[in-house]
Amino acid sequence: MDRSEEHRAINEVVNRLAKQFPGVPTENVAEVVQQVQPEFEQAPIRDFVPLFVERDAKQRLRQTSS
Repeated sequence: MDRSEEHRAINEVVNRLAKQFPGVPTENVAEVVQQVQPEFEQAPIRDFVPLFVERDAKQRLRQTSS
């Protein structure tokens, strides 16, 4: 996965999470995703980065929503 595909996939993550957390403004969802993303910047296999970002962002959103 090249960086442009990864960027597109991350945008899809934001959209999916915004739908899963309708009580959280999309801007806040995007902010959480942006906070999580650097944790995987050095990942050697980029194909799974969007999955990991989504998983961690979802966990953070659950914590802040409860």
